[in-house]
Amino acid sequence: MAESFLILAQAGGGNPLGTLGFLVILVGIMYFVMIRPQQKQLKEHRALLSALKKGDEVVTSGGILGKIHLVDERTVTLEVSSGVRIRVLKTAISAKGAVAEGTPAAPATAAGEKKEEK
Repeated sequence: MAESFLILAQAGGGNPLGTLGFLVILVGIMYFVMIRPQQKQLKEHRALLSALKKGDEVVTSGGILGKIHLVDERTVTLEVSSGVRIRVLKTAISAKGAVAEGTPAAPATAAGEKKEEK
């Protein structure tokens, strides 16, 4: 029993600089993988919101497509159809440039249907 305590005591004496170096490397990896891309995306979204102007087509985070009718400090009035206007927060705008109405949707096929080759 005394021998097992001696073995554990000898094994536990690692280099503290190695552990500190590992933690520094781990924090550096987390910064470049998680924090930096998120800050870049936030900066791009702020630039998008500051560049909004009347007539731009936008998509909200809820999926509503519309053309900007009026831009206020915190809100945007969108015209979603002829004569139909809604107010949304500026922060709800997720993208600029909506899908054109005349663009056909991709054809949907049922899961059981197979193409017949002749």
